[in-house]
Amino acid sequence: MSSETAILKSTGVCSDDAERLAAALEQADAVLIGAGAGLSTSAGLTYSGERFERLFDDFVAAYGMTDMYSGGFYRFPTPEEHWGWWSRQIWYNRYEPGPLPVYRRLFSLVRNRDYFVLTSNVDHQFRLAGFAKDRLFYMQGDYGLWQCSVPCHERTYDNKDVVRRMVAEQKDRCVPSGLVPHCPVCGRPMTMNLHADDTFVRDEGWFAANAGYRDFLRRHEGCRMLFWEIGVGFNTPGIIKYPFRQMTAENPAAVYAVMNLEAPRLPSPAPGRSLWLQGDVGRNLEALERRLAERA
Repeated sequence: MSSETAILKSTGVCSDDAERLAAALEQADAVLIGAGAGLSTSAGLTYSGERFERLFDDFVAAYGMTDMYSGGFYRFPTPEEHWGWWSRQIWYNRYEPGPLPVYRRLFSLVRNRDYFVLTSNVDHQFRLAGFAKDRLFYMQGDYGLWQCSVPCHERTYDNKDVVRRMVAEQKDRCVPSGLVPHCPVCGRPMTMNLHADDTFVRDEGWFAANAGYRDFLRRHEGCRMLFWEIGVGFNTPGIIKYPFRQMTAENPAAVYAVMNLEAPRLPSPAPGRSLWLQGDVGRNLEALERRLAERA
């Protein structure tokens, strides 16, 4: 049995990883979920392929776009077309739930447990699935928020109503000029509240969520914690992956579980207390759900 797929032998469970994770979930005093882009991809929020080509067919025809991520960096000739692109990216990834019930299935697994979620995702799918607001920390920003592009002040603004109109009223890839957002304080262009550089605004909500995360860790220090990493890659490993591994190594009562499509690149942070489920996150959550039902 490798260290990446082993768990405490004292659990007495069978060798299947889903069974091990089911046991760890049942025995945990608290569950800390760390979620990356792989979770949203499994939920059907794909940024390339058929979904992208269907939602952005006119941009593909005009500019040869290949995916939403790279398209977000394109320098469009006018602010009206810039927001034509971004309004669709916001609406279909932030305000519409993923086409597959992956987030809802994850919520059903932890809703009656003491949980908290740390995520680098900015699509707010956790809230759409029912996760409590005070148990979420979107530390990289939120598609649903705008900020001053300067920024001249540390405040963000909800964009749902304006984005809805942008999507409904745009023509030839452009939104009406009257819908182009400007800072209400300095009049400069608004931009997305995404952590792309040092202009990222951390507002009151961001600091409150950060405080909630730190309080969760403080209250459960040394307890039987399940550090559950889901769909996290190596673009920003310092946000979830490295801290989770370090906290597992420092807490002899903790278990570290990984769900990821790719094979692990790092050795186990705690041999005997780590497990790994490779493959599609949604299918692994289904398997875990079945195992928990069988154990009930």
